[in-house]
Amino acid sequence: MQRYKLIPEKRPFYFCTCTVVEWQCIFTQEKYFKVIVDSINYCRENKGLYLYGMVIMLNHFHMIVSTREGVVLSNVIRDFKRHTSTKTGEMLIADNKKNILYHLQKAAEKQKSKIKIWQDEYHPVALYSRKWLNEKMNYIHYNPVRKGYVLNPEDWKYSSARYWLNGHDEIIQLDL
Repeated sequence: MQRYKLIPEKRPFYFCTCTVVEWQCIFTQEKYFKVIVDSINYCRENKGLYLYGMVIMLNHFHMIVSTREGVVLSNVIRDFKRHTSTKTGEMLIADNKKNILYHLQKAAEKQKSKIKIWQDEYHPVALYSRKWLNEKMNYIHYNPVRKGYVLNPEDWKYSSARYWLNGHDEIIQLDL
């Protein structure tokens, strides 16, 4: 894959992973992917999140991000996870996804809530070098290929590989 034309400046980029509780495959329909995409776009437009790369898989997603000066990444991720948990939980209930809901409700009991979508961590890794940035970007873009979902990274609809390899992406806007 090409070299990505991003150079970390004063503030690092971060490679983040958010994983669904017990690796439940929630993102299996367009409307569930849309919740993630819409929330990322909202965080970009309103919360100071900058997005450089991403992939949404069936039970987790990866992002390469940074934030506007003065914005705390953990606060943005917390709000993102809270919103997507509520919205996705409502959809799973409406769709009567009993098997998935069983696991998500069981995980929520410890926190005395109704449903828990995301594992607590989001594993931010600071990327200070171009080499490491390229490595992580390739990792996320080839994730759907390794899983056997597509033959080429740019064929996965919910990946920034579509932008980096084809020069456009109608799903999500990147900050370059």
